[in-house]
Amino acid sequence: MTISQKAAVGLGKLMCSVTEEILWQPAADWVLARSPGSHLACRVGSGQATYHRFDPRQKQHQITYGKRMIMAKYQPEAAISWLSGREIRQYGYFGGRVTTLNLLAHTCCHEFAHLLQHVSGQRYRGSVHNRHFYRILDELHSSGGAEATRRHLASQAEDAGVVLPDEQMQPPDTRQLMTNWSVGDSVGFGAGKRQLEGTIIRVNRKTCTVEGTGPCRGLRYRVPVVLLSALAD
Repeated sequence: MTISQKAAVGLGKLMCSVTEEILWQPAADWVLARSPGSHLACRVGSGQATYHRFDPRQKQHQITYGKRMIMAKYQPEAAISWLSGREIRQYGYFGGRVTTLNLLAHTCCHEFAHLLQHVSGQRYRGSVHNRHFYRILDELHSSGGAEATRRHLASQAEDAGVVLPDEQMQPPDTRQLMTNWSVGDSVGFGAGKRQLEGTIIRVNRKTCTVEGTGPCRGLRYRVPVVLLSALAD
């Protein structure tokens, strides 16, 4: 299933609202006691980038949900590559069920966990997804905050007439995908400013080795097959 860019922006705004109402409001007093004057601003970005950022001058926590991230999480072949999907499966969040609804609700929790991690002083350069972060994320799920986020997002989407699938996604058949690629194929991978391109020089069991071309010339990448797309000749 796909979703239009306009619908993705609308859904991103719902994610912002849910984050502010369900996650931020119960935690605001705790945050303000440790960081007086802090506030939260959520926004929808135009690309895939989804992140938490803190501006110390304005004491503003900003959470950005990328429009193209939302669109990707409607497609199993793209959703499988996101960290949110791996976390749901590995830690059993939402019963380990990878669905579009669960992916987006968990994304809200993931980014809010980064906010709480920052306020706790446990986010370090080169150590972002550390044990402190996962302890916070675990608490959001075990406390019921994640489930409340999921229910509220589903309800808001239904009221807005946005289709938000809750059917479990089946991972793509890697062996079948491998048959689509051969040595010499021109491929792209990544997104936005991190869009890369190259030529396949080796087909491995689950990845392809890609020799960079154009701006990527001189570099070599080992790319999971699910992330590859064909470049026009």
